[in-house]
Amino acid sequence: MKIDSHHHFWNYDPLQYAWIDERMEVLRRNFGVESLRAEIGPAGIVGVVSVQARQAVEECRFLLEIACEACEVLGVVGWLPLQSKPTELMPLLEQFSANPLFKGVRHVVQDEPDDRFLLTDKFCRGLDCLKSFNLVYDLLLYARQLPAAIELVDRFPHQTFVLDHISKPAIRVSASGEPRFDTEWARQIRVLAQRPNVVCKFSGVVTEVRSAEQADALWTIETIRPYWDVVIDAFGPERTMFGSDWPVCLLQSSYLRWVDCVTTLASSLTAEEQYQFWFANALRTYNLSLPNAVRAIDGP
Repeated sequence: MKIDSHHHFWNYDPLQYAWIDERMEVLRRNFGVESLRAEIGPAGIVGVVSVQARQAVEECRFLLEIACEACEVLGVVGWLPLQSKPTELMPLLEQFSANPLFKGVRHVVQDEPDDRFLLTDKFCRGLDCLKSFNLVYDLLLYARQLPAAIELVDRFPHQTFVLDHISKPAIRVSASGEPRFDTEWARQIRVLAQRPNVVCKFSGVVTEVRSAEQADALWTIETIRPYWDVVIDAFGPERTMFGSDWPVCLLQSSYLRWVDCVTTLASSLTAEEQYQFWFANALRTYNLSLPNAVRAIDGP
C-alpha cells in the first residue's frame, strides 16, 4: 500500500507555467489523469495528493475538478492568496474547504526574493486563518530559507506543516562523480525536525542534483542515500512520507526509477515503519479518505 503525497497535473501553457523554461522540454506538454495512471500502476501506488503548480485561485478549481472525477486523487493542496485581506481570504477558505478533498495550501516561497518572506505580517495573518479550517500548510523552500521556516513553525505550534522536497538541499557532484554533502542543510533540518508539528516529504530530491559546473548531473542511489539518512534520523519514519514530484522528477528520473530508489532506501525500516512512510503518514497528515476498493485491503 503506497500513497504518492506529491505530484502535479497541468495543461501546458507557456504563460501559465512560465517556470517551465526551454531547458525543461520534457515538461512542456499536458500531464493529466491518464498519464498519471500509466505511471502509478506499475509502481504500486494506490492514491495521490495533487499539489498546485500555479499561483492562482483557478488552480484550486482545476485540481478539485480532477479529484472529483479521479478516484486515485485522494486530496488537493492548492494555492490561495494568503497575503490578501481577511475579508477576501476567508470566503475563499470557506468555499474550498467545503469540498472534503481540499486538504491544504501552498505558496511558492522558494521564488520569493526575501528569504524571510514567511515571517512577513500579511503572510502570517493569512496563515493564521488556516487553523479554523483544519488545513495543512505545505512549505516549499530552498535550504537557505530554513531559518525563517523554523521561526514560522515556532509562531504556529498548532498548525500542521509539511516540508516539501526535504527543503531542496544543494546536492553537488564533483567532476570525478563524488557527491558533496550539504552540511548546513543537514544542521537546519535537524533543528526543524525538533518541532513535532512538521512532517517531511521525501520528494523532489533528484532534481536538486548538480555537477560541479552547475549542470544537471547523473545520480545513483548513493548520491541520494546521505540525504535519506539525515531525514529519517531527524523526522523518524513516523513523520516522513513518500512523494514523487512527478512530472517534475522527469528532468532527472523516471517515475518508476524514483520509486525503486526509495524502496531500496526504505528497505532497512521495519514493516511497520515502511507502512507509516509509504501510506499511513500521508493518510493521517492530510486526513485522506480511501476509496472502498482500497480501504478493503488497508493494512501494514
